[in-house]
Amino acid sequence: MKIKPLADRVLVKPAKAESKTASGIIIPEAAQEKTQTATVEAVGPGTEKDPVTVKVGETIMYDKYAGTQIKMDGEEYLIVKNSDIIAVIEK
Repeated sequence: MKIKPLADRVLVKPAKAESKTASGIIIPEAAQEKTQTATVEAVGPGTEKDPVTVKVGETIMYDKYAGTQIKMDGEEYLIVKNSDIIAVIEK
């Protein structure tokens, strides 16, 4: 299956939450914090009012409660508005 976002929407794959602390303590899934970073998988064409400002492959940071969660081919994704993206993380 393939998803193509519309308008100013962006399809992202959230980063996995850390399952272990720096000192080696394993954190159960229920106690893991929701990650707010993701990799851009697909972008919509944007609109005149809201152009899309990210590209496929970039790592981004988004608002904590942003987007719509979807599951595709056993993987979890998120569709967020371009305005919910708060930063591009440069490596």
